[in-house]
Amino acid sequence: MTDAAAETTGHNSPEFTVSELAFALKREVEQAFPRVRVRGEISQPSFPRSGHCYFRLKDVDAVLEAVCWKGNLPRLGMKIEDGLEVVASGRITTYPGSSKYQIVVDRLELAGQGALLKLLEERRKKLAAEGLFAAERKRALPFLPDVIGVITSPSGAVIRDILHRLADRFPRPVLLWPVSVQGERAAGEVAAAIEGFNHLQPGGAVPRPDLLIVARGGGSLEDLWAFNEEVVVRAAAASEIPLISAVGHETDTTLIDFAADYRAPTPSAAAEKAVPVRAELLGDLREHDGRLLNALTRRLREAETELAGLARGLPDPRRLIEERAQRVDDSGERLAKATINLVTLKRSAFGGLGGRLRTPHEVIDRKTRELAEEWRVLLGGLRRYAGETRQTGERLTDRVTALGERLSRAATGLAEQRVTRLDSLGKLLDSYSFKGTLARGFALVRDAGGAPLLSAAAATAGASVSIEFGDGKVGATIDGEPRPPTSRATKPATKRGGAQGDLF
Repeated sequence: MTDAAAETTGHNSPEFTVSELAFALKREVEQAFPRVRVRGEISQPSFPRSGHCYFRLKDVDAVLEAVCWKGNLPRLGMKIEDGLEVVASGRITTYPGSSKYQIVVDRLELAGQGALLKLLEERRKKLAAEGLFAAERKRALPFLPDVIGVITSPSGAVIRDILHRLADRFPRPVLLWPVSVQGERAAGEVAAAIEGFNHLQPGGAVPRPDLLIVARGGGSLEDLWAFNEEVVVRAAAASEIPLISAVGHETDTTLIDFAADYRAPTPSAAAEKAVPVRAELLGDLREHDGRLLNALTRRLREAETELAGLARGLPDPRRLIEERAQRVDDSGERLAKATINLVTLKRSAFGGLGGRLRTPHEVIDRKTRELAEEWRVLLGGLRRYAGETRQTGERLTDRVTALGERLSRAATGLAEQRVTRLDSLGKLLDSYSFKGTLARGFALVRDAGGAPLLSAAAATAGASVSIEFGDGKVGATIDGEPRPPTSRATKPATKRGGAQGDLF
């Protein structure tokens, strides 16, 4: 009875506290499931301020709690979203605080291509709505870039294909930015490479590329998923350097293809698009050179023919020169004769003027005689008047005397006025006479015949001339050829005893 009672009451069973039992179960579960991969649909994801992520994995019949610590979130390579079908990798553990088990996720993959395509389409629509794929954003590729930047794996066949294709077509300097093209770090490294090339300054130690090529070989949708990430697409759309996308094979399509300025079906095709064929350019240059040479030859022949036609319509230049020379000779002879005639005419006119001139003394003498005659006539008249008026009586004597005195004073004043006027006329006559000009320091040059020399051209070297001054004449000889005047006044001629300016 005692043993049966003890078995019924369970006095021999171990006794646990709640915590001991909870942690014992935790150890058992973790030891039984150290690493598992669970497929399910993400449901009710939450992101508290702690930075961790809590969600559920569910299928038709069950629900599994899941947690991803904040240190593992950036390494997942994808964003946790409600409704995604994923394969979660991690360890199974329990949470004693709520008596539930959960999976601690450290890796997350999309489950199945259908889910990937759905996510890809939703992301494409979102980025297209923001205008990242608009045609007006795309830039033209440079015809012949000086430097090409390539973003790809340094160990794959892609970089070798690109370098080989560039060397065949038109060798260009290439800057390689090595990146991972698959895996969790690939998207961040590709985006950083695009931004890094754009941050290079022109003329710096590292040359700034004129064209970028983002390249990767073919693969599955999962392998190419890094080029569908938003960070890569946004970096490609924001690139100031024209960008060619060459990801996968011709049938593969990634979101970077829509954001790039040009999409190449393969990396080799990207290299072909980046540069022209040098041999073809040289052929075009040779063709254009030949066409230019033919055009120049044809133009020269046409110009030669045109020149020959124009030459037939022109007179002989030698005849034109001979005719013009004869006209110059005739004009020279006429000019010489006209000069001699002008000098003769001016000489005759000067001689006539000289003959009509009177000296001031002659004019003064003549005016003095005229004044004396008028004074004599005036006195005679006065005497006659005095004799006639004497008969009127003695009473008029005083009046006559007074009148005589007034008349005498008037006559004296008139005489003085006439003398003053005569002096003025004499001085004016002196100023008009060439004698006055000679008295002011000028000289009159005459040739051997006594004719005045009016210009330097009329003087002959070695000829004898006479120079008349205000106080006399001297002889001189012309000792040089006449020079043209350098100012309005004629240069002085040489005479015996010094230099004297010409009157004219």
